[in-house]
Amino acid sequence: MSPKTRTVYRCTECGAEHPKWAGRCDACGEWNTLAEEIAAAPAASGAARRRAGTAALGEGGSVAAAPKLSEVQGSEARRWRTGLDEFDFVLGGGIVPGSMVLVGGEPGIGKSTLLLQVAARLEAAGHRTLYASGEESPLQVKLRADRLGEHAGGVSLLAETQLETILATSAAMEPRALFVDSIQTVFTTDLEGAPGNVGQVRECAARLMRFAKESGTAVFVVGHVTKGGGIAGPKTLEHIVDTVLYFEGENSLDQRVLRATKNRFGGVDEIGVFRMTEGGLIAVENPSEMFLSDRATAASGTAVTALMEGTRPLLVEVQALAAKAGFGTPQRVATGYDGRRLALLLAVLDKRAGLSFAPLDVFVNVVGGLRVQEPAGDLAIAAALASSVHDRALAHDAIFLGEIGLAGEIRPVSQAERRIAEAEKMGMRTVYLGARAVPRRAPAGVRLQGVATVGELFTTLFP
Repeated sequence: MSPKTRTVYRCTECGAEHPKWAGRCDACGEWNTLAEEIAAAPAASGAARRRAGTAALGEGGSVAAAPKLSEVQGSEARRWRTGLDEFDFVLGGGIVPGSMVLVGGEPGIGKSTLLLQVAARLEAAGHRTLYASGEESPLQVKLRADRLGEHAGGVSLLAETQLETILATSAAMEPRALFVDSIQTVFTTDLEGAPGNVGQVRECAARLMRFAKESGTAVFVVGHVTKGGGIAGPKTLEHIVDTVLYFEGENSLDQRVLRATKNRFGGVDEIGVFRMTEGGLIAVENPSEMFLSDRATAASGTAVTALMEGTRPLLVEVQALAAKAGFGTPQRVATGYDGRRLALLLAVLDKRAGLSFAPLDVFVNVVGGLRVQEPAGDLAIAAALASSVHDRALAHDAIFLGEIGLAGEIRPVSQAERRIAEAEKMGMRTVYLGARAVPRRAPAGVRLQGVATVGELFTTLFP
């Protein structure tokens, strides 16, 4: 180890530095988040520098110009559109020159395929691209490109993991877009330690961000995820970049969802829906139609709700199955829905609507690999559970919108008009929602049924 470096332990959640390893971070209280890294020796204090005759301002600093905001010249750069409409929509209308985008997701979900398609479309549009692959050989990348429906032959390929080489090649080629796959395989020779550790990831990301801002090159970086679903490495990695995209979906299904959790140039929580095919990813123009395409018409325990994903209403099917428990303790299994929220909902239905699930196993599933993260889906899940218990199918053209409170009341949801309009486009004719949230106007052919409590809902559905 160099005399100018030292070993420290840094928290991957908050970035706090510790002189030795501990099971719990003293700063944020998280467990098992301290990772070893090599850091530079601490600089001398101000008093020590004054004793040594050094200026109190420190070494290497200089006075920089600080213009007023009214004096800053220029306008917003025009975005580059890739032609993948769902990808452009999630970014806020296209790629912003000089931005840095982090794309995370499970292994094999299609991150590299998506970025290779974006690179091919940018190259076809006249924007020079450079694809730096640290995980695959040039032959492997070429074989993937040959399988895609895109013409990726013009994309420049660099098989390199050293950051200095990647930046030097980019500076010489002057590409409009740089793709780095992945940030956990890139390292800089200025720091000791293996690629992927906290110090390497943070420093490489900071230098790529500086390169993007100084050169105007749009930089796309692939990030691995941990078992918990978060992007591996320090949390500061997500703070450094301009946009964070998560690529989600089940490996056994064709649907893929691209979700923006941070975007300095557009809205957050926007989603784009893709379908994985042999020729690559295909953007889905009408996600609601895709998620409802295989819905059973006469089966009990199914209901439809409308979720707001950013600014887009999305119709999804929820399924529930209540069956006699075969063992002493009934099971409570939820896929795509919070398990604690399900337990709360079952207690409310038992107390306020007289629908007991004590002797029953309960299974809840959200179709298509989506997750119901807002309470607007409570009413649909309650209706599906009651439908399964009574073994009576709900109306095929009915949709349920509402949050269920602990008193059994049905609360209104936000942007009900937009959800109802999307439901009307998909052929829904009856909308069940909170009595206090019934809009004054409804689309032609749509009946709005206001219900105040879950008991009133069940009486309406199963007279």
